[in-house]
Amino acid sequence: MGEYRQGKNPRYSKMRSILIIQPNSTQSMTDALKPLVDTLQFKDTAHEYFTAPSGPKSINDEDDAVESVKHCLPGLQKILDRHDGYLVACYSKHPLVPILKSESVIRAGRTPVTGIFEASVSTSLQIIHPDEKFGIVSTGKVWENILSEAVVDFLGTGSEASKRFAGVETTGLNATDLHDAPPEEVRKRMMDAVKRLLKKGKVGAICLGCAGMAGMDKMVREACVEELGDAEGKRVRIVDGVIAGVAWLEGAVRSGF
Repeated sequence: MGEYRQGKNPRYSKMRSILIIQPNSTQSMTDALKPLVDTLQFKDTAHEYFTAPSGPKSINDEDDAVESVKHCLPGLQKILDRHDGYLVACYSKHPLVPILKSESVIRAGRTPVTGIFEASVSTSLQIIHPDEKFGIVSTGKVWENILSEAVVDFLGTGSEASKRFAGVETTGLNATDLHDAPPEEVRKRMMDAVKRLLKKGKVGAICLGCAGMAGMDKMVREACVEELGDAEGKRVRIVDGVIAGVAWLEGAVRSGF
């Protein structure tokens, strides 16, 4: 049985505290996550946010992800004893996740750490039917191979991942473009990517493969309905990694796993 945890952040007395780490240096992307997290209404848990103080404005490939660690880790290491859970809000196999898990204070406190990529994949596999697959819609084309390989590595299944994984389709936009490009262009590219993904088999869940896609589930749903019809289109699960990550951490912190 797990050990129920009270919060350890002195600012919140007995409240639990989760830190959401946005590892690029664009503050507006962090700010866009806050109303999304608030919709969960975990009122007994405080959610704090960390934005990289410098470094890449947008994490557009694996090199950017590695570079972002240099800018985030020094500040994070000073506060790893203040929170009950940590979420890395970059949709990738981000190196901060294993690095933070290896920190002595995290290991000693059995403090849960996850990333939005890991959380969305795990959630998708739990909510879809065994005969269904999940897929990912992401930003630049470079992520098609990166995320496909990351799924295989995460599941540890090699080529067998194809039985549950439909693949990755991309918009051709980077994370900042999602908010800076003309809304109609973003909408068209998102919907086109979703429709391509839905053609890859019986897709039961679609992961939003970028923290910058927060709040874009409505256009994904619209694409599902256009492609599959009203009834089937509304059955597809849309998984936001930030929501999935915060929800998983809430359970992990409460249960003391």
